Amino acid sequence: MKWRSIVSYLSKHWYERFVSIFTAVVIMSCLSIFEGYWWPESFEIAYRTLIWAAVIDLLLPYKPRALRWAVQWIAAVIITFRHARMEWEVAPPEQSGEFGWWLQQTLAGLHPFIWFAVALLAMHIVFSAWAITRARMFGLIGASIMVLTIADSFTPIWLWDNVAVVVFTGLIWLVLNHLHKLQLTHPDSWRDLLEYPIRILTPAIIVLSVFFIIALNVPSVAPLLQDPYTIWKNAQGEEVQVFLGEKAIVNDNNPTSSGNASSGYSRNDEVLGGGFDYDFSPVMMVTTSQKSYWRGESKAFYDGKGWTRESTSRGVMTAGVTKGAPLLETVDRSLAEVTEVEQIVTVVREDPFPVLFGAAPVSRVDWIGEVDAFNPSSVAWLPDLWELRWNESVKYPEMYAVTSSVVALDEEGLRTAEAELPDPAANALYLQLPNTVTERTRALAAQVTAEGATDYDKAKLLEAYLKNTYVYNNKPDLKKLTGGSPDFVDQFLFELMEGYCDYFSTAMAVMARSIDLPTRWVKGFSPGLLPSIGGPPGEFVTPEEINPTGAGTYTVRNSDAHSWVEIYFEGYGWIPFEPTAGFSFPYVAPAGEEITLPEIDPNVPDTDGSTVETKSSGSGVWAWAALGVLLVSAAAGLVLARRRIITAWRKLRQGAHTTNDQIVMETHRLLRMCKKHGLRREEHETMREAVSRWAEVYKRLKDDFLFVLDGFEQAKYGSRVATREEADRFVSKVRYLIGELK
Repeated sequence: MKWRSIVSYLSKHWYERFVSIFTAVVIMSCLSIFEGYWWPESFEIAYRTLIWAAVIDLLLPYKPRALRWAVQWIAAVIITFRHARMEWEVAPPEQSGEFGWWLQQTLAGLHPFIWFAVALLAMHIVFSAWAITRARMFGLIGASIMVLTIADSFTPIWLWDNVAVVVFTGLIWLVLNHLHKLQLTHPDSWRDLLEYPIRILTPAIIVLSVFFIIALNVPSVAPLLQDPYTIWKNAQGEEVQVFLGEKAIVNDNNPTSSGNASSGYSRNDEVLGGGFDYDFSPVMMVTTSQKSYWRGESKAFYDGKGWTRESTSRGVMTAGVTKGAPLLETVDRSLAEVTEVEQIVTVVREDPFPVLFGAAPVSRVDWIGEVDAFNPSSVAWLPDLWELRWNESVKYPEMYAVTSSVVALDEEGLRTAEAELPDPAANALYLQLPNTVTERTRALAAQVTAEGATDYDKAKLLEAYLKNTYVYNNKPDLKKLTGGSPDFVDQFLFELMEGYCDYFSTAMAVMARSIDLPTRWVKGFSPGLLPSIGGPPGEFVTPEEINPTGAGTYTVRNSDAHSWVEIYFEGYGWIPFEPTAGFSFPYVAPAGEEITLPEIDPNVPDTDGSTVETKSSGSGVWAWAALGVLLVSAAAGLVLARRRIITAWRKLRQGAHTTNDQIVMETHRLLRMCKKHGLRREEHETMREAVSRWAEVYKRLKDDFLFVLDGFEQAKYGSRVATREEADRFVSKVRYLIGELK
């Protein structure tokens, strides 16, 4: 009797309960696209939140919904609390007490994991309420399959198993949807079916299971059909790029291809430019005794488009590496104060690199792979370039330890040193400039450094000018380029006026060389993220006061990939300079002195992610949590009521206006877009004169411009009211023109 009561209870709104389960399965399958981007804790919290959301929908009464939603929100918070990575090292402040301290630190520790749980739970609630009908079910399943297949094509993540799970879920969902429809339209047949449920459902389960097993175990073969994008790219003689988290990577076989890539350590710098999307997946963990940039390679030869190695006429010295032994040093640093920096690097991403990273320059390799293991043939030291070159035929190590001898920043001493290498051939190499460098670039460099009394002062003036004059933008507007200059630096300085680290660093290298400062271009990673630590109870302290050297374990991500420059000074060697807006190089201070960091424009984002905002209380966390819940709830309401909102908006925008009024408004919208793209209407010009002039600039759009002009004049000055079809055709034409202008 009790079993029948349970079955009767669960059979109420049974289809909606299964929709909740299917929605959770689909969302969990799609989460695999974040593999390598999320921490394991994030996946654990995400999966458990969705599982418990489905279980709660299955077990609790379907109505009232508010009860189920409240329990799901509570479950999400508890799951996040149990599985979040809690990182704090503070003592409880006296004024807050033990509970206040615990609450504050707990809320801080839940960030950012709680937002994953909140967002996914909101998605689950919205899609579970939305995907009830068959058409919406197909929409959710189809969108999920599209996301997975696109991610499978353009990332190294294998997602076909997830596609199979989504398809299998969709088939079961379709069967249950059919049964639910049968229950609603033919209740008598539904009751008859319930008398023999096993006989009816068993064949369907067997067929679906066989299909699923075959789909997962079919051997891999080359695809007979390709997606349209691959076919189109291959027809143009290009290969489809696969982005493995590298910064602005271009295919080695097609260095001229452009477009946005993902941030990361680039393997090819021959053609700089374009834009990139941030990739926040972790690359390595660096435990260090001193905060630093993690240097990789340097490039010396600039050809107007990008950087390559030295010219083939000059060989590169290579020295062997012995465990624990000092590395060969060929750079004169006799006047410099040197600080030893110890680092242990744990690589968390499988992408191989051509070098080992470390603070510059590395002076000793302590161990590679394991403390007691070392293979001398796996790594070579290039003393002139300050590079630990990895043998790429050997698997890249998961861990290694190095010690660096970092020069302390002695500005007074550097002002007395000349910027010149002792070897004339080497000095000439680092002063090399191609014919593409324009006179206005050279003139600007001379103008900016005119007040510099020493070589070091001139370098600092260049650094400050670039940092404070140009805007950091990971997706610079390439439409600003006129095509008049073939030189990358000239385009940045005088046309784009915005860009990311490659633009800033290359510009400083070229400008410094133009005023006879031997310079080389360097790439690697900025410091990364150091978990926050606290100070004495009841006191507010900055991270530098608590930890002036920046010692600790840094999480370095693909988004921390960076480039900067080094300039040679006699007796001090290669000194790093940071010209990129929003970045500041973590110099080592001389004994007994403090480094005064340059003031950074607060409007420029700290894109390397190395700063963490600290709060003295948990009120800010509560405010952000409340705001997040409100935003998620509002978004859910908008999705559920979108049809009524769209209808109301159309009535509001068009209901009070005639078709002629709509044509006039659309024309003014086109005029605003034309103005943004440099097509201005002069004060003395009539509308027809201005549009006719623009049509001559865009000859291929001449007929379209004249169509809009005629329609506007008839609507504005004519007596006839345009029909709805004419107004719709006019709106379509305006949208077409706006799209062509962008």
